[in-house]
Amino acid sequence: MEAPDSLTEPFALPNATSPLPGTPLPGTAPPYAPPGALGIKSWAEEDRPREKLMAKGRAALSDAELIAILLGSGTTKLTAVDVAKLMLQGVGNDLNALARESVKQLCRHPGIGEAKAITVVAALELGRRRKEADAAPRTTITCSRDIYNLIRPHLMDLPHEEFWVILLNRANVVMRKTAISRGGVAGTVADPKMIFKEALEQLASSIILVHNHPSGNRNPSAADIQLTKKLKEAGQFLDLPILDHLIYSDQGYYSFADEGML
Repeated sequence: MEAPDSLTEPFALPNATSPLPGTPLPGTAPPYAPPGALGIKSWAEEDRPREKLMAKGRAALSDAELIAILLGSGTTKLTAVDVAKLMLQGVGNDLNALARESVKQLCRHPGIGEAKAITVVAALELGRRRKEADAAPRTTITCSRDIYNLIRPHLMDLPHEEFWVILLNRANVVMRKTAISRGGVAGTVADPKMIFKEALEQLASSIILVHNHPSGNRNPSAADIQLTKKLKEAGQFLDLPILDHLIYSDQGYYSFADEGML
């Protein structure tokens, strides 16, 4: 039996209406594309790791999503989350095992180069150091003397006025103390917007106001009384009560709360 002559075999050229190879026919679904081929930017915004962290907080993210933020990008076929998942699978989904890997060992995972490996090693090292570091002692405010002792290192011997706020949580534990303004010998400006902005950003439950009188006079001025009243009213509206306003001097202090002025 003779083989057909390839030169004489009939050959059909594609015409304009013929689909190209790999093109889905009309009425059929396109071929499935793996998630990595589409990229994270094609995901719903609430599912993207960075946007998810901003909207829901860091606790809402999986280990792979947190690592993906460190990686920053994936490969042409894998998203950063896919790369992170493969990295975790390579160590049995054990973060402690991942923390023991060197830069060279991390580079063996798909999609991980030296720069990304160094970033992951640095982040895990910070986590290790945090565990080893002693927790800073937390200060609880129980009376005006506690406020005075807390703020004294910041205001002692100052030749000018400063206005500070101390932010507390629900247990009256100090979350943060911040200088709001610095002025001259005769006074300083305390902007209510800056005071409450700081408290709202830190999710504080209450506020203590402090400012110093370089002259040593502990008695409140008319402006001090008016400002305290204004901030107290604003705090009530925002559910951020003003617990005290302390006037500091090196020789002692005046407490609005102790004197029944709040």
